[in-house]
Amino acid sequence: MEEKDWNAVAQRAVEDDVAFDELYEYFFPKIYNLIYVRVKNAATADDIVSDVFEKMVEHLVEFDSTKASFATWLSRIAMRTLTDYYRWQSYRQNVEWDDVFSPAIDEKERPEGQLLIKEGKSELLQAVGKLGEREQRIIELKFWGELSNKEIAETLDISAANVGVILFRAMGTLRKILGEE
Repeated sequence: MEEKDWNAVAQRAVEDDVAFDELYEYFFPKIYNLIYVRVKNAATADDIVSDVFEKMVEHLVEFDSTKASFATWLSRIAMRTLTDYYRWQSYRQNVEWDDVFSPAIDEKERPEGQLLIKEGKSELLQAVGKLGEREQRIIELKFWGELSNKEIAETLDISAANVGVILFRAMGTLRKILGEE
């Protein structure tokens, strides 16, 4: 199966509503998960994601696929918008990470199954929270933002090889943390 050329879709989306809708439908859950895992609050995530896509609409005509992929470009907008939020918000909220890992849990699961899933997510997210800031960003971009190592490297201005090494070490650290608890 061939991967869709999101750069071409983005360029068409400037004047084509169908292409724009396709971009939005594909990237919204990725950006939402990326933001939600940081702010740990659905209402705040909704506001920030709304700002991200508003900025995307305003600046889509400026998107240049020779400088970065659309996924990287949009991820940078998301990270800058999140940074702006934290600047505006003089403190980080200390909220438990409930239902963060996957906002779309199947509601038909049995209650005991939901409890086990929730406990597992909570343990994982607490473990991720014990990593350094750079490691957390890379894991978030990789697993919640679903970016490739190359796209993460472009977003964070580091090499793809460095992303791979940091990710490998961070996953090892997570295994140790989760094994100890």
